[in-house]
Amino acid sequence: MKKILFLFLSGTTLLMAQIGHQGSQSKSATPSYLTPSSSLNQKGALALLLRANTLAEESDKKIAVAVLDSAGNVILLTSGDGVGPHNVKAAQRKAFTALSTKTATLQLSRNVATNPDTSYLSTVSELLLLGGGVPIVINNNLVGSIGIAGGGGPEQDDLLAKQTLSVLNN
Repeated sequence: MKKILFLFLSGTTLLMAQIGHQGSQSKSATPSYLTPSSSLNQKGALALLLRANTLAEESDKKIAVAVLDSAGNVILLTSGDGVGPHNVKAAQRKAFTALSTKTATLQLSRNVATNPDTSYLSTVSELLLLGGGVPIVINNNLVGSIGIAGGGGPEQDDLLAKQTLSVLNN
C-alpha cells in the first residue's frame, strides 16, 4: 500500500510540475538566450562569442571575450589564437566593470576623466576603465555583460562589443 501511495504521489507531483512548467511558458515568452530569472544563459553567451569572432575576423583581429550573467558569474571566457594572455583578464575585468556600474566602460572612463567626483573609481582594483565592456540590458533588465579585449584599442573594443549585442535582437 505504501508503494502504491508513493507512486501515486510521485506521479501527481511530476504531472503538476509539467502543467506548471507549461503554464509558466505561456504566461511570458522568455527569449531562448535568457534563464527564467532573466539572466543571460550559455546559449546567449555562445551566440555573442560567435558574433564577436565574426566581427573581429572582418577587421583581421583576434580577440578575448568574456561574458557574465546578471550575478557577475563567468559564463564564457575565451581568447583567439595568438591573443596576449593579459587580454583574457582584461576582457573579464571589462565585463565585470560594465556589469557592476551598469555603464559601458569606454563611457565610464571618459566620465571619470572629466568628473573629479568620480575620479576615485580609477583606484578600485577590480574595475578596468578601458573601453570594451558593455552591460547587456533586455527589456530594461540588466541580464549580463560582455567584455572584449585585443581588438585594436579602447574605441575598437567598445564598438565591437556594442555591435556584438545585435545578435540578441534577432
